[in-house]
Amino acid sequence: MVHTDESCRKARLAVRDTLDVVGGKWKLVLLTILRRGKRRFRELSREADISPRILSKELQEMEMNGLVSRTVLDTKPITVEYALTPYSETLDEVLNAMEKWGQHHREKIMST
Repeated sequence: MVHTDESCRKARLAVRDTLDVVGGKWKLVLLTILRRGKRRFRELSREADISPRILSKELQEMEMNGLVSRTVLDTKPITVEYALTPYSETLDEVLNAMEKWGQHHREKIMST
């Protein structure tokens, strides 16, 4: 593939768009947890070790971008459950590649 100024500009824009949706410390962690199934708000907070305030903000952004769905359950007290949407599956290849790279990187660092 030949890299032109235009193709590099488009690539930078695409990467920036991706980071706008899944960037930051928590979104990819939350996606990884939710890949194992639905979670209630408190479960997510505990599993990710994230404060409720930050978790709420992250989940709102993920819902706005179509990655998670939010269901209010008719319980007392009311509980909220989060799940991945079918659209979130478009990130599977990215998440798998990041997991694989992270495992190799950890092994490399631990062996030095």
